[in-house]
Amino acid sequence: METGLILLLLIFPLAGFLINLFVGKKLGKTLPGLIATAAVTGSFVITLIYFIKIVSTGQAIHVHLFEWVSFSDFKANFELVLDQLSLIWLMFVTGIGALIHLYSIGYMKGDENIDRFFSYLNLFIFFMIILVTANNLAIMFIGWEGVGLCSYLLIGFWYKNHKFNDAAKKAFIMNRIGDLGFLTGVFTLGYIFKTIDFDSLKLAVTTTSNLEVSGLLGLGTLCLFIGAMGKSAQIPLYTWLPDAMAGPTPVSALIHAATMVTAGIFMITRLNFIFNLTPDVQLFIAIIGAVTALFAASIGIFQTDIKKVLAYSTVSQLGLMFLAIGLGAYHVAVFHVITHAFFKACLFLGSGSVIHAMGGEQDMRKMGGLRKVLPITFATFFISTLSISGIPPFAGFFSKDEIMVVAFENNIGLWVLAALASLMTAFYMFRALFLTFNKGFRGTEEQKHHLHESPFVMTLPLIILAVLATIGGLISLPFGYSWLNEYLSPILVAGVPAEHGATSHQFMLIGISVLIALIGLAIAYYQYIVKSVVPEEDDKITGFAKVAYNKYYIDEIYDTLFVKPFYVLANFFKNIVENIMNAIVFGFGYLIAALSIPLRAIQNGSIGLYLFFFVIGFCSIVAYLFFV
Repeated sequence: METGLILLLLIFPLAGFLINLFVGKKLGKTLPGLIATAAVTGSFVITLIYFIKIVSTGQAIHVHLFEWVSFSDFKANFELVLDQLSLIWLMFVTGIGALIHLYSIGYMKGDENIDRFFSYLNLFIFFMIILVTANNLAIMFIGWEGVGLCSYLLIGFWYKNHKFNDAAKKAFIMNRIGDLGFLTGVFTLGYIFKTIDFDSLKLAVTTTSNLEVSGLLGLGTLCLFIGAMGKSAQIPLYTWLPDAMAGPTPVSALIHAATMVTAGIFMITRLNFIFNLTPDVQLFIAIIGAVTALFAASIGIFQTDIKKVLAYSTVSQLGLMFLAIGLGAYHVAVFHVITHAFFKACLFLGSGSVIHAMGGEQDMRKMGGLRKVLPITFATFFISTLSISGIPPFAGFFSKDEIMVVAFENNIGLWVLAALASLMTAFYMFRALFLTFNKGFRGTEEQKHHLHESPFVMTLPLIILAVLATIGGLISLPFGYSWLNEYLSPILVAGVPAEHGATSHQFMLIGISVLIALIGLAIAYYQYIVKSVVPEEDDKITGFAKVAYNKYYIDEIYDTLFVKPFYVLANFFKNIVENIMNAIVFGFGYLIAALSIPLRAIQNGSIGLYLFFFVIGFCSIVAYLFFV
């Protein structure tokens, strides 16, 4: 009975995918969305049942399906596990996923391929469930690749636009680079411990301690982190995520804010007992996270596309999560994943509501004054902006403050980088808020006539997410009052202490964090409310602003260093090597054809001639046997 119920967790979204894929066109324009939403809601209900159960019992649930791989002394079974970590992820994957599916019914209304859109969304949820319930790295890799495939399909959903196709291909290729690292890490751990099962790995690391293993373990964890870099958009594999905004806005909210991009965080947290054994790799993760947080935030300051601002914000917030992970504070990283899922999904859906009202316009320079026309969208966007900026008592304040405390206690330099990133976050988020909703409307008369609040099916998810972005921080309060830390304790081995006492320096850090957020708010208010500044047109941007607006020309640098040399190499093989190979192959053909002309004369039907060659052949064989 229990196995069947857990399998329904997977079957619901898979069934929704198959129904919409094969018969969705015949169901009209509304039914595909309702089926897909009901499927994910069903998975959420099952998740909620087991979440309540595990909170009360604390016992993980393992479901053995079949023996998958077995050779020599290596074995990998196809098993699913519902424990504290997988269920906390499933709660927001299926819960927020259901809200985004509901939102999409209104946002995608009228699209000619709405059935295909919902089938892809359901398939994504299916693979995400596999990823987080996997009991070993092989099954996790199925989900890992599956969400990458769905990301490609959804980013390029409007495939008639060539730029969108390029963005989808870019995401797919960048993720394949990271996935090569992930696979290398999996093979390395399998070679060291002769298992890739999480429970067996946890047992094995306590009994293996020779020098060779220690060196290989560092290589393995580094390669796994490279996989996380690709999936969770960290330097240098981050450039795909801002371009992924080419997909419909619900895709941005689901995949690139709340779920897929957190897969790297999930994987490292799941293997925390291994990463704790490689402190050098952990320090590298922390540095990459802090640098990514600051770097992406500095780009977000100058963006004018509302979705691009949120995209670079996502990269920056993921950097803060990796900073926490690198410092051993896995519980803090998970906390920020949860609050980020609430406020960033709300922000993306809010931007979608704005774009919906503006008839597809995404440039904030052509917005303004939408506060009166879109009151619900404004209120929810404002709450989520307060949350991501780290202003109390909203959810983002609590999780971001925990990261700042851990950074300050472990590495002052990284704390400075995180503090600067937090200052920039508050600035560019309030900049986006003020440019979009305040002052007068700067769009066209046609756009002004089109302005309207989104339908209830779109605003309801916004309201729910805004509430969660407000109260979500209550699951882990400062000074040791943390339900989340206690909940995750069976999963996380000893690292950074999960609780901090009420020390004077912690009060000081809380004050500094709030002050940083208020300074960012004040600068944005002065610039865009008091002085009524509107960002310049693209061709008028100069100096450092132009460099940052163009993303430090990283894409162009990658194009010069990697893409163009590969094109040159490809052309070399196409125009030279391939021609040489063709000449060799066709040359053999021409040679055989030329030799066949005189030899064909032998085939003249003369039995005497055939007997003559038979005797010569027979004598040759005899001579070989006797003399050689």
